[in-house]
Order: sequence, then C-alpha cells, then structure tokens
Amino acid sequence: MAQPAGPVAWHSEVSRERFQQDIYPLRKPAVLKGIDLGTCTTKWTVDYLSQTAGTKEVKIHVSTVPQMDFLSSWCTFLTLCVTLPFDVFVRRAAEVKHKEYFISEDEKYYLRSLGEDPRKDIADIRKQFPSLAEDIRIPEYFEKEQFFSSVFRISSAGLQLWTHYDITGKKRVILYNPRDAPYLYLSGTKSEVLNVDNPDLEKYPLFMKARRYECSLEAGDVLFIPALWFHNVISEEFGVGVNVFWKHLPSECYDKTDTYGNKDPTAASRAVQILDRALKTLEELPEEYRDFYARRMVVRIQEKAYSTNYE
Repeated sequence: MAQPAGPVAWHSEVSRERFQQDIYPLRKPAVLKGIDLGTCTTKWTVDYLSQTAGTKEVKIHVSTVPQMDFLSSWCTFLTLCVTLPFDVFVRRAAEVKHKEYFISEDEKYYLRSLGEDPRKDIADIRKQFPSLAEDIRIPEYFEKEQFFSSVFRISSAGLQLWTHYDITGKKRVILYNPRDAPYLYLSGTKSEVLNVDNPDLEKYPLFMKARRYECSLEAGDVLFIPALWFHNVISEEFGVGVNVFWKHLPSECYDKTDTYGNKDPTAASRAVQILDRALKTLEELPEEYRDFYARRMVVRIQEKAYSTNYE
C-alpha cells in the first residue's frame, strides 16, 4: 500500500514579510489564498482569451491520453506537436468532445508558452502575451533580480502535467519531497511513473515508499513549490495558469543556456559527470572488488553530502 497523502499547509492573505519570515524558510510547499492576482481571475474566460490574444500562432501538444509522456522525446507517438491560431486552440482546449481534431474526438490539448527563440529566450508572459499580462498582478515575494521566467499554460480538463499557480480552473496537485527521489524512478528530471494515482507497482515497486503530499487549487490560489520538490498536476477542468520562477541560488550557480529553468545547477552537473566517470572506472575491476568499492563510495557520499536537517 502506498504512503498516505500528507497535508499541504495553506495560508490566507500572505504579505511579503510573512512569506519571507514564516513560509519560505521552511522549504515546503504551501497554498496561498486571498492574494490579489489582478483582474485575470475574473476576466479570463474562453471568449476573452480568444478575443484578446487573437490569432497569434502557438505551438501546442495534442495527446490521446491524460498522462503526457515527455520522457522519451518531446513528441511521442501518443503526442503530436502542432501549430494553431491561439483563439482556435483555446476553444478546442475548452471542449470535451471535438468536431475538428488531429487524432481523436477525445484528444487533449496543452500549451506551455515559449520565448521567441526557445534556445535563447526565456518564457515571459509580458513579452509573449502582453495584452493578457496587463491583467496579472504577480505577487512580489522575491527581489526583482531573482525573477527567472513567467510561463503561461493552458490545458484541457483531465490532463496530467507537471507544475504552476492557478488563474482559472480547478487543479489537483500531488507533490513529493526531494528526499524521496530514490523511489521515483527518475529519468533526467522527470519520473517514469506517469500515473501517480494508479502506479504500476510491479514495474515500480519502490514507488510505494514515496510519501505523497496533495492539495486542491481553486481559481485565484497560489501554490508555492520550493526548488527540487517533485510535482504532478491534474487539471480537473479547463485550466489557465501561470508559473512564475524565481532563482533560489546566486545567478552564477545556474547554466546560462537554460531557458526552461529545469537544468541542474552547474556544480551538480559537474558532480554527476565525475560520478559517471568514477563508475566507468570501477568497471575495470572484478565484480567482487567493484561491489566493495562502490559500497565504500556510497558510505562516503552519505557521510559528506547527506543533510540530517533537511526534510
């Protein structure tokens, strides 16, 4: 049996001072309610979005299944990458059944806004959707120089994705502590376990050891997710959201070519490369010796790198 879901704390009408003093230092997820996010919470209907953003061409993902699989490649045989006018996309994403479709009448749609040149430019709703950005008031919980990106997202009802704070629509969010990484079957930065509600425990037996944290978000709620926390987002209705990413570490710690904000810090990347070389070197030893020295390496990592205070 999987671990029971733990609570995600929620707070009402949180000021910058309270956030910085009482919430941020805990390094745990928190739902923030009653925050003034601007007129987007009432204005962003399907009609308004379609009329305001108009026919701007957007790249979207179309999937035949609720769990979009971005593990093997950006587009898989179950997911198409297509371009549509924004107003057409929004109306399709809000539909339950489609008269016009690419794969099936039940297909689901997902938009994650990108920079003009995704290889060089970060996503910033103020640049990609300036007319909609006027409706948003981003909470000023961090210093302006810590800002990294603001990602505009729209998803069909029932779609299961990874991460954000809500503007419209209901979402259910499931989170996992970074310490449970050994149980999440990671492939790069993503877990191979796509269906967290009904995982294949024959294929992923250790997943049941991961403690699940869960919360439901209503329109206007803000979910604070600290760096490194794993999160799975299920859109229970047609949903519009904005992710705002802030830099937690000094700027020099980050890969300057990272426009998505999902690459490991440069020191972590170097450490992993060194570890890979060390493991390759161990392959030169007989099995018994390889096992012995690998265990010694694990002990040293536990002694030198593991934190006893981080939860």
